[in-house]
Amino acid sequence: MQSLVSFFSWLGDTPWSSGLHESQYAYSIIESVHVWTLALFLGTVAMFDLRLTGLALRNVPVSEVVNRLLPWTIVGFIIMVITGSMLFFAIPLRSFQNIFFRFKMLLLIAAALNIWLFHSRVYPNLAAWDAEPRPPKRVRLAGAISLGLWCCIVISGRMIAYNWFDCDRQPQSALINFLTSCTANADIAGN
Repeated sequence: MQSLVSFFSWLGDTPWSSGLHESQYAYSIIESVHVWTLALFLGTVAMFDLRLTGLALRNVPVSEVVNRLLPWTIVGFIIMVITGSMLFFAIPLRSFQNIFFRFKMLLLIAAALNIWLFHSRVYPNLAAWDAEPRPPKRVRLAGAISLGLWCCIVISGRMIAYNWFDCDRQPQSALINFLTSCTANADIAGN
């Protein structure tokens, strides 16, 4: 972990990273675009997941919901990932050592796994339940898990802005220092 801390410390000291973070306009614009595309992405994902759970759009076949929303979902996702990466690279060490950022990354992995499982095991049987107002239980479960994960991802992402557990706020519990790769001596961590 210490080599990652050193790498992100070095990255944060590069002219591109510090220039982006200290920019009068760029960081705020990137953050705003990230939030706008997050809203686009989550709005389309929520509509799809609500259809999978049978709570919305019951009279619309799932395949039609997918065909109409997927292009917008993809555009939102691509721009969201690009801007999110730029936000990370503007403050890489603080982001890497943020407990909420780490939790968000774990949740994103879980969401990706849920998407993969859905598309590899559930979606191939779409023809059997496409027009049903209330899809089968495993389809509803996949939609509910997706909704829950994305809600938690948004909350975790929002919590990144708060510095409750920043490395420069020592002393902290040994558990927090472990979970964030902080050391009790903030100078060693590059802060």
